[in-house]
Amino acid sequence: MTTIFTNGRFYTFDPAQPTAESVVVQDGKIVDLGDQRDMLQQWGGPEAIVRDLEGKMVTPGLIDSHLHLSSIAMTFKNLDLTPITSKHQLLQAIKTRADQTAANEWVQGRGWDENRFTDGSLPTIEELDEVSPHCPVFLPRVCGHVTLVNSKALEIAGYSEEMVIPSGGTVVLDPVTKKPTGLLLETAADIVEKHIPQPTYQQLKDLLRQAIQYAMKCGLTSVHTEDLRGLGGLDQTWQLYDELLNEEKLGLRCNLLIYYPHVQRLVERGMHAGYGNETLQIGAVKIFADGSFGGRTAYLSAPYTDDPENYGSKIHDSKTLYELFKEARDAQMPIAVHTIGDEALAMVLDTLDQFEPVEYRDRMIHTSLLRPDLLERLKKPNIVADIQPRFVVGDFPWVADRIGEERASQTYIWKSMLEAGIMCAGGSDAPIEPLEPLLGIHATVTRRAPKDAHDGYNSEQNLSVEEAIRLFTYGGALATNEEAVKGTISRGKYADMTVYSKNLLEIEVDEILTTEIEMTIIGGEICYQREKNPSTV
Repeated sequence: MTTIFTNGRFYTFDPAQPTAESVVVQDGKIVDLGDQRDMLQQWGGPEAIVRDLEGKMVTPGLIDSHLHLSSIAMTFKNLDLTPITSKHQLLQAIKTRADQTAANEWVQGRGWDENRFTDGSLPTIEELDEVSPHCPVFLPRVCGHVTLVNSKALEIAGYSEEMVIPSGGTVVLDPVTKKPTGLLLETAADIVEKHIPQPTYQQLKDLLRQAIQYAMKCGLTSVHTEDLRGLGGLDQTWQLYDELLNEEKLGLRCNLLIYYPHVQRLVERGMHAGYGNETLQIGAVKIFADGSFGGRTAYLSAPYTDDPENYGSKIHDSKTLYELFKEARDAQMPIAVHTIGDEALAMVLDTLDQFEPVEYRDRMIHTSLLRPDLLERLKKPNIVADIQPRFVVGDFPWVADRIGEERASQTYIWKSMLEAGIMCAGGSDAPIEPLEPLLGIHATVTRRAPKDAHDGYNSEQNLSVEEAIRLFTYGGALATNEEAVKGTISRGKYADMTVYSKNLLEIEVDEILTTEIEMTIIGGEICYQREKNPSTV
């Protein structure tokens, strides 16, 4: 079967042939591209299917290099707290849900950010108890590194002063009463989370299906997703994705990051990086080195400006980090390490230097704060910086108060990274930031929130629209060593393409925010197509 996508403005991101009017697809791959008349004459036989793209812009299929589809799936079920802008609103949202929830059933949600609160304060545990006295409450912050719980949740967890808290975690205590404040930092959330009943297999599958379909609606053709913690381990996670992608053939290509406690099971199953097929593959081993700026748990080389005794948190000490890397390398696996603070990145690179590279590239996820000396260390053919452009919107301007103006000027320095020759891939870390890649592209180019009108925070680091799109296409392919099969519109590569309602390279930058995804094409199949408003047809 031959399909010709024609009458489009194809931007291939392949220097050998930067633009085209038509692309020809057979068996899920691109076999030819070029002038519309030539392609129709050569390939337009009676059996060919011709798809008229009505002059729309087309790029290589968008790739999100780091997200959590399982957590996105849960947003269809739990409270979405991202719009909350005050303590009062947060407490009211909890109360409304708790009033509709039976005793001892959990009130869950995610996305609150105290930096957006107009009243500038978090609920106390007493206030959480007042609005939800009969239901345990579990509410991770937008970053996922800080969690709010009430007394009912701690009671179910069996919390006491003598309880052993997982390494890297902290139960925040009131300095006077020495009683919990309701804040759990990093791995301390595990003492509560393990008591939350898991959805049934069918519920997980139905929610994950919604998340996959939503990703394609956003224009994504491939995602790199970390889900083993949310989907019940390696075996069940693989089974869920296998059924949805290979049996139901939903379309989205998924690369699964493997949370480090599951490496042994990976080896037992004979799995490895690249295991699977063109739709579903095993990726790198995911490890956390530190936390977040928002929770003051990102590990810094100098103390926080607004908390002079605090350097942040390293999740693992150097010896443990070495052992985790060694386990991954013994399995011939690449690693993907969460590093936000500069000292966390230095610690990871120091440890990584003790190991030989493997076939697949390692990735440093976030690389938020980069001292000048770290730029050169990231310039290696076996390392990809896995960046999340929307973090600028979430972190500025308050991050300058937290870490100081000088260090704030060293955060999210993507222009400097690209100029230094560092390979970069673009992602969202959704649901921590919005999944929509067009929002990520806008943030990459403007370094400001959509509502703002200034030139951008550290505007010398603004990227061009073309550079931004490349992060979310070719960059994503680099992160999984798939640049030979995806990332550009080229002969022999997968026919993965994203079609837009406007030409991103010709419009004013803020018009990106009103651009629609017209079509998501994966392997030559239209996996999403925007419904046209009858009044505009």
